[in-house]
Amino acid sequence: MKSDNNPYADALNGLDLKDPVSAFFKFCREREQIRIKREKGEPFPWSQDQIFQKGRFLNVFREDDRVSKSIIKFAEGLEQNLPDLVQALFFARWCNKGVVLDAISKDVLADKALIKNKMIAFDSWSNKTAYPVEEIEWNGKKYSRLEAATTLFHDIKDSLCEIIKRSAGDVIVATQAVNHEFKMNNDFPIFMAVIDIAWFRPDIIKPTSPVPTGIGAVAFLDRLQKFLGTKSHEATCDEMIKLQNRYWPNAKREFLPIDVEYLSCECRKYYSYVNGTKRFEGKNIFTPPT
Repeated sequence: MKSDNNPYADALNGLDLKDPVSAFFKFCREREQIRIKREKGEPFPWSQDQIFQKGRFLNVFREDDRVSKSIIKFAEGLEQNLPDLVQALFFARWCNKGVVLDAISKDVLADKALIKNKMIAFDSWSNKTAYPVEEIEWNGKKYSRLEAATTLFHDIKDSLCEIIKRSAGDVIVATQAVNHEFKMNNDFPIFMAVIDIAWFRPDIIKPTSPVPTGIGAVAFLDRLQKFLGTKSHEATCDEMIKLQNRYWPNAKREFLPIDVEYLSCECRKYYSYVNGTKRFEGKNIFTPPT
């Protein structure tokens, strides 16, 4: 994904990781067991692994994450109205805050003034720590995060649909085409909104589409690519999907390219702790429930 620099590029430098494929699936199996134990109500700690006890990690399957659950619930029922679905998903990713999405109805998106007033009424309507969301452009005019989410996406939902439909289901093509208009330095929020369409309309965005590599995933995907002898990150994701049945045959579902990319970012985080290049501090610290 488009970015001027990568602060995570050297995170795994010097780490002796002989088999990154085994390391990847080991991470996945342990993280998924933590989710299962936690959802069953078992007491903390859910793992003997000190890194998992101290650090914060996303779930293995992104539909199990809190914000993803909120987005799916928020946009539910819009499958047959593509413009409204696109507006809801772009709004949701610009907000990216589960408690806000859970507190409002998608119906308010039809009224620009109402949704803007509702967002202003929250002490903090958007998640500012998950990923940066900068101002965007449309037809030469700049829009703040709030204006884009509450007003612009309402006005341009039909145009966005046409841009996305021309991608023939390809996430990378759709993301780049939208950002040709938005002119964001970091197009990650666009990518997230576009890939979310696959949950609802796989005929518009294919779940099996190749995905761009985020800056957080580069270091681990590079390790996997070198180990597997593949020619690209896309080919690496495809090979990891083929290997899933060997390393994790009882997983709840088959991986998609987005899963391998997303989990490579989580593995980079985990093995950065192992490598001593990441510290347990600030938002990285996991606070167990009391």
